[in-house]
Parts: sequence; C-alpha cells; structure tokens
Amino acid sequence: MRSPLRLYGRSGELASLDALLTRLQRGDGGALVLAGPPGSGRTALLAHALAAHRDRDAGPVLHVVGAPDERWVPYSGLHALLCAAGPAPGAPARVPRDGLLALLRRLGGGRPLLVCVDDAHLWDPDSRAALAFAARRLGPGTPVAVLIAAGDEAGLAGLPALRPGPLDEEAASALLDRLTGADRADPVARGELLREAAGNPGLLTALTARLTPDQLTGRTPLPHPLPGGDEVLAAHADRVGHLPAATRTLLLIAAAAHAHEPEGAGADLALVRRAAASAALPPATSDLALHAPGGTAGALRRAGDRVHFGEPLMRRALLHRAPPDRRRAVHALLAGLLAPGPAALIQRACAAPGPDAPLAAALEAAAAPPRPHADRATALVHAAGLTPDEAARSARYAAAAEQYRLAGDPGRARALLARAGRTTGPAHHTRGLLALADEPAPDAHAALLTAAALLAPHDPGRARDALLGAAEAAWAAGDALGYLEALTRIPADAADRDLAHYRDGMCAVLRGRTGAGHLLLRRCLGSDAREPEALLRAGAAGLVLGDLDAACRAGTRALAAAHASGADALLPQALEHLAYAELRAGRHARARAHALDGLRAARRTGRPNTAAHLHAVLALAASVESGARECAAHAGAALAGAAPHGLVQAETLATWASARADLAAGRPAEAAARLDPLVRPGPRRGHFATRMLAVPCYVEASVAAGRAVRGGGAVAEAVAEFAVWATRTTDPQVPAQLARCRALLAPDAEAAGRYAEALAHHDRAGGDFEQARTRLLFGSWLRRRRRTREAREPLRDALVGFERCGAPAWAARASGELRAAGAAVEVPGPAKAAAPLAGLTPQQARIARCVAEGATNREVARRLSVSTRTVDHHLRNVFAALGVRSRTELAGLLGNGC
Repeated sequence: MRSPLRLYGRSGELASLDALLTRLQRGDGGALVLAGPPGSGRTALLAHALAAHRDRDAGPVLHVVGAPDERWVPYSGLHALLCAAGPAPGAPARVPRDGLLALLRRLGGGRPLLVCVDDAHLWDPDSRAALAFAARRLGPGTPVAVLIAAGDEAGLAGLPALRPGPLDEEAASALLDRLTGADRADPVARGELLREAAGNPGLLTALTARLTPDQLTGRTPLPHPLPGGDEVLAAHADRVGHLPAATRTLLLIAAAAHAHEPEGAGADLALVRRAAASAALPPATSDLALHAPGGTAGALRRAGDRVHFGEPLMRRALLHRAPPDRRRAVHALLAGLLAPGPAALIQRACAAPGPDAPLAAALEAAAAPPRPHADRATALVHAAGLTPDEAARSARYAAAAEQYRLAGDPGRARALLARAGRTTGPAHHTRGLLALADEPAPDAHAALLTAAALLAPHDPGRARDALLGAAEAAWAAGDALGYLEALTRIPADAADRDLAHYRDGMCAVLRGRTGAGHLLLRRCLGSDAREPEALLRAGAAGLVLGDLDAACRAGTRALAAAHASGADALLPQALEHLAYAELRAGRHARARAHALDGLRAARRTGRPNTAAHLHAVLALAASVESGARECAAHAGAALAGAAPHGLVQAETLATWASARADLAAGRPAEAAARLDPLVRPGPRRGHFATRMLAVPCYVEASVAAGRAVRGGGAVAEAVAEFAVWATRTTDPQVPAQLARCRALLAPDAEAAGRYAEALAHHDRAGGDFEQARTRLLFGSWLRRRRRTREAREPLRDALVGFERCGAPAWAARASGELRAAGAAVEVPGPAKAAAPLAGLTPQQARIARCVAEGATNREVARRLSVSTRTVDHHLRNVFAALGVRSRTELAGLLGNGC
C-alpha cells in the first residue's frame, strides 16, 4: 500500500487496513473501527486507506467527517453520508436503520465501495446506531467496506476495532526527524518535544511546528511551556466536557493530586476522596467516578488504592483547560489536606500565583536524602520556578538537573541545564558527567577538568568529583597521561584516606613504581566504604592488582550500594564493573548475566558509552560460550558505539573477543591480523590497561598462522613485554599464560617442559577455560609430532574442561583433535545432523570443514600442521566419498556451518 504521508509506528494498523482493502477488491466487504484519542493518527490512517483504495481504482468512495454542531441533531450523520454520495437514483431523503445496508450496496453500483466516516463520535446516536447496524452485516459477497474513525467505541460494539496507542520512542523519533528535515533538533529540544508529546503524533507535529529553526537547533532557548499543544489538549478535555460539573471537578482534583507523586504512580485514592468531600461534591458522584469506569467516560481508572488516567495526556489537558484561579484553588485544597512535608510543599508551589522566596527555600530544603533522586529533582524544579533571584534560580535548576541525572533521566537533566543558562561550576559538572555517559570521552574529559577548575575555589568536594570523572573519561579513552593529570590534581584529603590511597596507588602503578602502588591499592580493598562510587574504585583497584576475587566482591557491594542509594545512573556502571571482573575471573555465565542486566539499565538510563563497554564484555563471554555469530553481533555493537566516542578500552576488548572467536573457529590468521595492531607499537595500539590481556591469544594465533619467528620478531617482543607485565600483576592465570606462550615459541626440546610448567601453574590457579586451552595446545603439539597416544590424555582433559565451562566451539576443536589422535569421541548433538561427514575419517572430516568455511589448501595445511600435498590427497577422497565435484558444492552440502 502507498500512503500520501508516511505513518510511523503503525505497521500493525496498516497491515489490517491492507487486508480489509484486499478483501474488498475481491468483492468481500467488512468493517473496521479506528478508535483512539485526539492526535493519535486515526484520521491519517483513514486518509491512508482512502488514497490506497483510489490508487487501486477499485471503486467509489464515500468520505464524511462528523460535525460537532450537529452532534445532537437526529439523523444528521446519515444525512451527511447521503450528501457525500451526491444525487443517486432512488436515494431517499431519510434512511431507516435497516435500509442503510441496501442503500450502500446500490451506491456502489456493483463495484467495491469504501465508506470512510471520520470523527464518528460526533455523529448523533441514531446515525451511529444505524451505521453500526449495517456494518455488522457486511461480509463475503457484499462489496462494501466501512471504516470508522472515532474517539471512542460508544454505539459501535461488536465491530472489529484497532486502537492506535502512543508511538514508541523509535517511531516518535523517526517522525520528529521527518518534521524537522535537514535541521535536525538538538538533543535538548528533541528530548523536550518527545517528552511533551508523550507519543501522540498530532501533538508532536503541533509542538514542532511552533518552534523556530533557531530553537530547534539549540541556538536560542526553548520557550517554557512549549507552545502549540492547545488544540490537541483541548480536544482531549472535550472528551469529558459532556460529564456533569461535579464529575469534571473530581477529575480536576485527581489531575492535581498527581503533581507530588512519582511519574506513573497515579494519585492517592484516599486523598482524592477527602478533597472531593472538602469541595462539597456529592458522595454519589465520587463513588460512581472512582469505582465505575463509565462514571468518568473511561478517563479515570482505579488500581487498588491509586487512581490513574487512562490516557497519558488527559491529566495535562484537564489542568490546561481549567481557569488558573480554579486550578490553583484545587492545589491549595490538596495542600491543606496533606501532612506537612515535601508533598504539601509541591502542592503549595502549584497553588502559588507568583514567585515566593520562602516557599522556594523550603522546597530546596526538602530536596534532601533519603528521598529518591527524582523526587528531589521535582522539588527543586518547583523551587526554581518560585525563585525571584536569577542567579539562585539558575543554581536550583542546575541542582535539579544533577538529581535527574542521578535518577537516570539525562533528557530532563539536559533540559534543566538549558534553563539554568551559563552558570558556573555545578552546571558544568553535571554537563561533563552527562557527556561521560553519551558523548566522546575526550570531550567529557575536557569538560570535567573545566568544571573542576571552576568549582575548586568554593566547592572542593564537587571539584574532586569532577576530577574523578575526568580520570574515568581518560581511562575509557586510553589516555594514560590524561588519567594521571586528573588524579594528580585531586588534593590530599585526610578525611578520605581510601581516596588518597587509590589516587596515589594508581599514579604509582602508571609511573612504573608497581610495588609501592600495589601496597596502596591493597589498602583500598580493605575499606569499609559504603558509597557506590568508593566501592567501584575498590573494584578497579582489585583489577589493577590482579586480585580478581576481591574485585568481584567489591563489584557486588557496589551494585548493592547503587540499588540502596536509588541512583539509577550508577547501576549500569556497577553492573559493567562486576561483569568485567567476573569475566576476568573466568565466570563467564555470571559475567554474561550481569552484562545483560547492565545493558538493559544502560538503555533505560541513556548511557550508550556504558552500553558499548557492556557489549564488549558480552562479546568476550560469547567468544567462550556462544560462538562466532553472537560474538560478532556484540563486538559489532561495541565497536559501533566505541569508535565515534573514542572508547579505546571498549574497542580493545571487542577486538580481542572477535579474535578469540576466530581462534575457536580455527581461523588463526584472521585472529592474528586483528590482534597485531593492538599489542604492537603504533597508532592503533590497544588500551594501556587491557592490551596485555590479549597477548596469549595473539601468540597462539600467530604461531598457528605461521607468523611467528622463533627467537625474535614481533611475537617474541610481545611475549617479552607480557613477561614484564606478569611481574606487576597478581592475576593467578598470568604465570600459566606466560609459560604457555613460551611453550608455543620454544624449540621441540623445551616445549614439553614449558607446557608442564604452564599446567602446574593452572593447577594452583584453577579456572577451567584457560587450563583447557593449555591442554588443547599441548595435546595438539604432541599429536603433530606423531605422539598420538600421549596426546589423547591432555586432549580428553581439554574436552572435559571446555564442556564443563560451557564452551561448545572450543569443545568442538578439542573433539576434532582427539579424533585425529585416534580416540573415539561421541559426536555432539548438532554435529550428528551432519550425516555426510559420518563416513569420513577424522582427518578428512577436519579438512572438509575447513574447506567448507572457505579456506584454501595452503590455509588448511597451516591450520592442521600438514603438507598441502596431504590436504590435496584427502580432499580428492572427500569429493569422491561425498559425491561432490567442487568446493562450492561441498560448502552447500555442509551448510557453511561445519
């Protein structure tokens, strides 16, 4: 179907309309009601169907729109329908209910007729009943379809209905992009428009149309409140305009009672009842409105001891429609009924006719712990609105922005910072922390250093926090010098010895004084801190030390503290730190679970930079547990977010994950090519704190791909650097990994001893995955030297280890090596389905899989440590056994998945 105007977020509705018109074109009629609130797009859907029917040249169309002034004129709706039909032979001036269907058949003249009635809720009851009577009887063999767009379904019961709801964020954003065209809205304007529109496409269109290009692009401030919504809000209020005056007053009370409640929490039913009684509303009115949905025409719904508005815009519409004096009187009434405290203060603020400095000060004082951050932000916004002094008002808007940031609402935080104007340090601090979450890390680093300089003279605590944020940004960007610069600017504070130990310890480690640095960082691990930020620093200290168990414990405590503090903005970061620590400790399943939780939290709280790091962690977990496809998806997402924002740590981890997945799939050349720039000097060098973690994979891949030069070269240099780093960490896996790297590069006379050394280290350190990798390499080394009987034990142990830690791709590698060593191995479930391989020898099956993946004979020979002549010989036998004549046929037979 072609639409004259693209409709966003309405794919389901469009599919239903398409199905109705297709049936109509075949001669089978039907009916459909489009029921939705004003601005929801029901008229646009109707226009879409009209245009599509005309494009098909399927038949005539009747289109009529309800008129408000004729709502109570009997049969005025049917009369309008007849007028739309024009002069028709035998058309009566008045149509009885049971005669409308016959008339519609006649009007079609034997061709498919589409009848579209817009704003049918404005038709008189008799016309609506007659239309519904006829529409219920349309079906196969009746070439008439009726589309009815209405604000409600009154009088249309029994007809199939579509109820277009609010647009989701993606669809609303796409619509806003189309409305703004080339002048894309800046983030603050975008967030304000999307929030005010609440998913209503009509309201979003109206609000956008009233803003100037300069306001849309952020060159001039936005007006508050945003203009342009009067018509849509008035239409919402009109939907309850026919209710009795007492019921409308009750609805206004319920709307005002939401003001001091958290968003989405509804209003307190008991408070609404008490306010209704104080306003002398009849008890019968309250009972009917609060207990029966029909009592308020569906506007108000009860859920336990709370009441909610069924449509998100109805509450705002009622407050907007009410005269200011009446609205303030209702808020004053509610304030008098509430106990002294923040809720009463907010209601008093809503009732205030103008600035009120004492009330503003009381609200600011109420915005304190232990109240949730969002509640504190609400109180501060009201305080700012009542503040007559411009500087104090800006400061309160900036404070509210910081609370919204902590509550995980960066959009509102940015909107309030725009209202705060060009204030000093606190606003710059909040801007920098917001940038740390979703802008390039170097930009956040610079912004936070600026904020620290502005704050230092009068707010040293926030200046210190800004410097810690700048250090975090530099770490994410892989800027070791920037990290040191930020930390060294933090002044000594005898009251916070844990922070002093962290600062001095990290600086010492980065300057090469590892022993002194580790001693100081070790003290951070013994801290009894309870703040999530301090516990996150303790976890980071554990990772730098290599004390992975301590890092996991600190991460768990940080997550619990973030939950307890109500700071939703800290949850993604706490989950990221915990997931990464668990990944380093070899607990891949736990790391994956926490990283997925963190990813959801990061999306909910607007932290795409944290999401990029979490995708990198998930890619590393997938390179062990889930295989190349899932690893590639997460690595791609990590790199897509990390590259434009300069997140070098996330890039390093994602690249390492992709290389490890390549190794698992038997693609060592690809793995070595990915890792070579990361571990060697150059502009693409990996993150200073994580690049060494990838060296064992780099060595393994380079040796398997034939890129290592024994006794020298880039691989030997990487091992030498890894050996130096091994002396600076207490990570229990590193000594084993170093011995394994040396075994891979050692001459045959020394290799077995090096592998034995590595396995001895593994026995002390534990960790199934890394130990199984060493056993796999040792067994493969033995098999390639024709020591197949000796190879079977380490290969079998490797297979068991990989199976125990849930690494199927690695287990498949071990299984293939074990079969090649002459051991009988049960084929895993998915491989059993590969029946064509059942008749091949283990070596032939391995060669067939490699060739099906696209490897050349030379590449296969390098992977399996055999000659190209051997590969060619086996491949001819594979072709003969499987009845294929080309590599393409072989790949098709094996489904490219072997």
